Amino acid sequence: MAEVLDWQNTAERPLAVARAVEALGRGEIVAFPTETVYGLAASALLPEAVERLRQSKGRPEAKPLTVAVRGAAELLEWAPDVSLIGQRLARRCWPGPLTLVVKAAEQGRAAALPEVVRTILCPGGTVGLRTPAHEAILHALDYFPDPVVLTSANRAGDPPATTAEQVTAAVGDNVALIINDGPSHFGQASTVVKIEGARWEVLREGVLTREVLQKQTGCVVIFACTGNTCRSPLAEALFKQRLADRLGCALDELPKRGFHVLSAGLAAMMGGTAAAEAVEIGRERGADLSKHRSRPLTDELMDLADHLVVMTHSHCAALERDLPRPGPRLRLLDPDGGDIPDPIGCELPVYRECTLQIERGLDRLIDDVLADSQPNDANQP
Repeated sequence: MAEVLDWQNTAERPLAVARAVEALGRGEIVAFPTETVYGLAASALLPEAVERLRQSKGRPEAKPLTVAVRGAAELLEWAPDVSLIGQRLARRCWPGPLTLVVKAAEQGRAAALPEVVRTILCPGGTVGLRTPAHEAILHALDYFPDPVVLTSANRAGDPPATTAEQVTAAVGDNVALIINDGPSHFGQASTVVKIEGARWEVLREGVLTREVLQKQTGCVVIFACTGNTCRSPLAEALFKQRLADRLGCALDELPKRGFHVLSAGLAAMMGGTAAAEAVEIGRERGADLSKHRSRPLTDELMDLADHLVVMTHSHCAALERDLPRPGPRLRLLDPDGGDIPDPIGCELPVYRECTLQIERGLDRLIDDVLADSQPNDANQP
């Protein structure tokens, strides 16, 4: 019978992670809680462990297993040629209830698998990847150096196990360790999406709906300055105008066309208004900044971005070391590579000159954004 450790007892958590890593290294099976359902894990480099995992579930040989990865950066190690759509979904939905089925590279992590395991994990040259949103398995992945195979903790044909007690009843005799964290948060399986170039297809309905996924596949452009009250709000508003004109749509239709344009500040306070001079300049150009509210540029926002556009070299220097991988394209707005100085505290003529420099950058940027963007092209049901 499996050993059971209580994740809800914080004192047991380090022991649970250590025991899990040890068991995986010995070729044993570990049952982890995840945000969807409980999952069974085994080392992908040990064919006997993978086979034991399949036998414990009674899983058909033709049904592939999933690889648990540490995050979006590891996606490129398995599928370096994955499209922008795949990268966006990984950045924006991992850790979380999404399994991506992508073309496995002939070189890289998939190529290092034993041949018998590669046949199981990569049928037809594709591989399923997922980063569960639970600290237990994420900590174990941090300490365990090898790829980990993951599948739901139930016998084939039975409902997924959403409690540790259900895991024990279903597969307890074949599992070395069960980490118990009470009922699973969602209580249903992850959504499985296949990525083929710019197209994506839902292979299995799950926690994430098609509508949610559609929103997550759009192109996100974020303009950033220091305080998010002058330069970046103007750039955001004026870029939206240009983009809507190029696409032949209204401003509020941009998200439906797959484009999201935001602004933020590296040292911004939350909820500040745009500078009065910026509001006036926007009004002169038909853009309304009266409802703008400042916000800081957070790690979460950078995870969303495809294009992160800043005003000065110092902004670039402050951000480039901390960008996620895969992550946004970081660039200066000025087309000649110069700084756009902060006009805060200056008179309207200075703001007007600043805006002219911003507009020159936007005219170059829009072509690059449209050229780099891939449409969020979902297969129709």
